Amino acid sequence: MIYFDNSATTKVNDSVLKTYNAASEEYFGNPSSLHKLGLKAYELLETSRKQIANLLGFKQDEVVFTSGGTEGNNWIIKGTAFKKREFGKHIITTEIEHPSVLNTMHQLEELGFEVTYLPVDKTGHISADDLKKAIRSDTILVSTMAVNNEIGAIQPIHEIANVLKDYPSISYHVDSVQAIGKNLQSKFMDPRVDYYTFSGHKFHAPRGIGFIYMKEGKQLEPLMAGGGQESNLRSGTENTPAIAGMAKAIRLLKENEAQKADKMEQLKEKLVNHLHTLDNVHVFSQIADDFAPHIICFTIDGVRGETIVHTFEDRDIYISTTSACSSKKGLESGTLKAMNVQENVATSAVRVSLDESNTEAEMDEFIKNLDEVHDHFQILN
Repeated sequence: MIYFDNSATTKVNDSVLKTYNAASEEYFGNPSSLHKLGLKAYELLETSRKQIANLLGFKQDEVVFTSGGTEGNNWIIKGTAFKKREFGKHIITTEIEHPSVLNTMHQLEELGFEVTYLPVDKTGHISADDLKKAIRSDTILVSTMAVNNEIGAIQPIHEIANVLKDYPSISYHVDSVQAIGKNLQSKFMDPRVDYYTFSGHKFHAPRGIGFIYMKEGKQLEPLMAGGGQESNLRSGTENTPAIAGMAKAIRLLKENEAQKADKMEQLKEKLVNHLHTLDNVHVFSQIADDFAPHIICFTIDGVRGETIVHTFEDRDIYISTTSACSSKKGLESGTLKAMNVQENVATSAVRVSLDESNTEAEMDEFIKNLDEVHDHFQILN
């Protein structure tokens, strides 16, 4: 089997799974309980929080645990909107955000908020100048992704942050779900950013666990009301074993991160260079500093993306159409649509997404199968 769908989800690391299982057995108490089993679980929870914070350069109390990226994005956007609505109801985002951001924006629009959706250029990047022009006196939030999940375009976070330095009352949220562990921290970490979103299953932690970075002094309206866990910010009994596993996954992720990212970049370059030799193929992920090293989006023109995916699946090779969250709906890529790619091309798009475990031998085998699949459909067409 060759698994090239890591942007959809990753396999839980074996040692992370061991940590999860051990914590489930030994730290099963409720961290809010007063007895020693509860205290033991609470200490593991806070040790994990401290480890994550230290590894990413945050303060310990700036890390708040969630169930993953969707909850994190919903909470930051809605929590900011509800907390700051007396100051304004205008929000700025982009046309290429993940559905957990775009659909949250649509919900807020139904509640009377106004949302400006910034366009992208032909490479899938937004413009800081467009952002500056969109800012109004009643703007309360800007929300942009760090790395596009469909084509891998890295957004100009520092340029956006530089614009927002002149607007300290506007909160800035970055969806960094696809950015962590790819040696991109210098490209998306900026002191002007107020909130980041992270999801554990994107970096070999269990599913159903994630966290947000919430800059010290910032405030969010809680969406989860209940027992007041997470400093009264996010109620619900903490998933201590998954949190401990996530902390372990981040520690492993940060080990030799630059070498891992370089390996992914080399595999990506090999595939992209080969794709450029094939007829009737469009490649949307570039080999460039403003593209992530792990995502390759391409088409075999005239063949629907789901057909390509299932053809590779028959060969025990797993890729995806552009976004796993909307692939079953058979929709064209939202990012490619925003880039003004023709619909008949956009519906042919597929995504290969790598991680540090993928090998050159796997890529060679994929390219061999790609040539066969490509030639097969050229004959049919």
